[in-house]
Amino acid sequence: MNASASSVLTLTPDEWDAFLARLYERDERLDVRTPGETYPPEEGVDAYVLSAHAEALRSAEVDGDVWGTLEDIEETAGNEEDAWAKIVAFYLDRGCVLVRVTGSEEPEEWLLEEGLARRLGLHRSAAG
Repeated sequence: MNASASSVLTLTPDEWDAFLARLYERDERLDVRTPGETYPPEEGVDAYVLSAHAEALRSAEVDGDVWGTLEDIEETAGNEEDAWAKIVAFYLDRGCVLVRVTGSEEPEEWLLEEGLARRLGLHRSAAG
């Protein structure tokens, strides 16, 4: 994987939950909540809602269809780890940001388009 440190953001499970809690979805657009404003419950964002906006993902909570994604990018692999590595390399080469959640039993990794990541407060310069 050719991931530079500025393309990968590592979050704890608490930071991930806080990130999701800061988001809302309206008219199929994700955005960050404005402090002090109220939002209808149906605008809340969880992992399932976010998955509709991700380029690719590997999650215990949401089926990211690693093999389908690998086929979409016209690659092959012998196992899921190799498949995911090829998917990550493909999207990082195209300017996406990898959000990795540490501290869980199963891998939790999300690939987001750079513009979306920036708009949602996941700045590449803050990645580490």
